[in-house]
Amino acid sequence: MFQQLMDDHDFLAFTLANIDKPLKSQAFTLSNQTTVTILDNGVISFSPASGSTKDVVLSCAIHGNETAPIEICNKLISDLLTCKIETLHRVLFIIGNPDSILTQTRFVEENMNRLFSGAHSDGEGLINKERVRAKALEQYVSDFFNDNDNSQRIHYDLHTAIKPSKHEKFAIYPYRPGRAFSAKQIMFLAGCDVDTILFHHEPTTTFSYFSSEQFKADAFTVELGKVMPFGENDMHKFANTHKMLAALITQIEPELAVFDSNKLNLYKVSRSINKHFDDFAFSFSKTTENFTGFEQGQTLAIENNQQIKVIEPYEAIVFPNENVPVGQRTVLCLVPAPNEDIQ
Repeated sequence: MFQQLMDDHDFLAFTLANIDKPLKSQAFTLSNQTTVTILDNGVISFSPASGSTKDVVLSCAIHGNETAPIEICNKLISDLLTCKIETLHRVLFIIGNPDSILTQTRFVEENMNRLFSGAHSDGEGLINKERVRAKALEQYVSDFFNDNDNSQRIHYDLHTAIKPSKHEKFAIYPYRPGRAFSAKQIMFLAGCDVDTILFHHEPTTTFSYFSSEQFKADAFTVELGKVMPFGENDMHKFANTHKMLAALITQIEPELAVFDSNKLNLYKVSRSINKHFDDFAFSFSKTTENFTGFEQGQTLAIENNQQIKVIEPYEAIVFPNENVPVGQRTVLCLVPAPNEDIQ
């Protein structure tokens, strides 16, 4: 079964070819003494022989139609398998939802990035593949981080957004009560061309929040542009992202610029607007970009004959999606964040 992977060094192809076949955990050693462990369909780890000071999780395809991060991760895996690069740190790669890659959809039955931190077992419980998979991915991340108590823990959950954005690449910094936001991490992302940060100030059920809250990891949901089909991504746009992620795992410490808030776009999430009735509809065009700003008093949406208005002097919007089930988030509202605790 593993011969295809060793011949082609294409973990994505291997994952999709074995999507309905049960995989038992299996480990092998590369010529540079790196231990490779295939834990499950779409889950592979690399451990250097010399030990590790960082434990890095790179996840993609939590939404299966977000292809650029899948291609970035697959290239890194291929370079590691061929010993073109050699990791100095333990790294776990996750292709989150292979079934939705095959269907070329965001998800098959349920949005997986609303199913972490135990949400997979809420309500009716493990009723679909996304819920079962989210629970399994939590366990793989838990086992990975718990294997090494003394390392820095990092998790970048890589995505692309449904809509185009005024800031093409951006990241959501999960809520981390009692902990300052990391200037070093923000500048690492800036090196990836991710120059816009959204600070979250409440718990969520995203994959990055799970790692941040459960394991005090430096974790982010990283949006690398707009959703595109396989073969249509301009990979030149991701050159710095690939370069920095490779440096993260192959160097003790990647070289970073000094933190300068003037060179960044910093926002904080002021509120999340959820859908309560089926007639929820935005007042702005479906072509409106992420980070479009609105002034106090302007109407953002209408629901049950009630207007939902801008309540701050200025609010920008991100992730607008009115076609979600009742009870789920339709949009995040943002305000400038000049005074966050960044150290």
